[in-house]
Amino acid sequence: MKTWDNLKNELVLEDEEMELIRIEKELIGAIISAREEKHLSQLQVAKMSNLKQAGISRMESGKHSPRVDTLLRVLIPLGYTLQIVPKQDK
Repeated sequence: MKTWDNLKNELVLEDEEMELIRIEKELIGAIISAREEKHLSQLQVAKMSNLKQAGISRMESGKHSPRVDTLLRVLIPLGYTLQIVPKQDK
C-alpha cells in the first residue's frame, strides 16, 4: 500500500494543487479533532448531521472530497462553521 508521501513524489502537481490538498487535509483533520474532543463516533456524527456513517468515514479517510453543504452539515452539530480568511503567505 502506498503512503501519501510515496504517491505525492510520483505525482506531478502544480503548487496550487498541492495547496488545495494541504487545505483539505487540514480541514478534515480539524473535523476529526472536533469529533474526538466531543467523544463522538462517526455514527453519532452521521446521525446528528443526517448523513451515513460510511460517508463520514470516506470524508475522514480522504477517499472523498466533501461538498460545502456536507461540511456544514457535519460542522454545525460539532459546534463549528466555516470562515473565509485571508491566506497567510509563508
